[in-house]
Amino acid sequence: MKKIIITIDGYSSCGKSTLAKQMANELNYVFVDSGAMYRAITLYFLRNHINWEKAEEVVAALKEINLEFQYNERSGKSDMILNDEDVEVLIRDMLVSEHVSEVAAIKEVREFAVAQQQKMGKKKGLIMDGRDIGTTVFPNAELKIFVTADPAVRVERRFKEMYDKNPSITIEEVRNNLEMRDYIDSNREISPLRQAEDAVVLDNSNLTRDEQLDLALEWAQLKIACC
Repeated sequence: MKKIIITIDGYSSCGKSTLAKQMANELNYVFVDSGAMYRAITLYFLRNHINWEKAEEVVAALKEINLEFQYNERSGKSDMILNDEDVEVLIRDMLVSEHVSEVAAIKEVREFAVAQQQKMGKKKGLIMDGRDIGTTVFPNAELKIFVTADPAVRVERRFKEMYDKNPSITIEEVRNNLEMRDYIDSNREISPLRQAEDAVVLDNSNLTRDEQLDLALEWAQLKIACC
């Protein structure tokens, strides 16, 4: 069966990664979490006190960064590896969340990440989620899905996710973080978050994960059959 590239774009906390992972398992495709790549870069910048407002520091730092995904047998998922260190848990920290959109908006950072992502997609049979996957990374992808949900639903989802890791976090902190990230992602100069003209919209505000998966797989099978 011919393999295709599937892109899943949308706002934070819409369940893009969850859907992408589920689809990859069902279709036996490779899943690439582009957000994890930007988070790992952000973690490196924070750890090494890189001033990301200075292009020369950013360029120098990127030369020291090696990113790869490594299958974790215990979780059954792929972990983000930064310079041979598994940082999958560390990149989900609130401090990284507060700065990842700023770092991801930097031209040199995006060029670095996009080049690696496009290399991963050469063999097809790949699903990648993010903000600009269907518009910039894989503009010729056979299936592009744009995921959205009601803002209040997104805040509640993100709060539940963060609370398990940090019980002291407040729902206001989560709401402010999401609003800030939405603004930065949608208004950045390089590859802003936007819906590709040929993307199908998936509003999962009132869908269960299984219902969302069934709908997306139906779209995928149609594309696989016709492409």
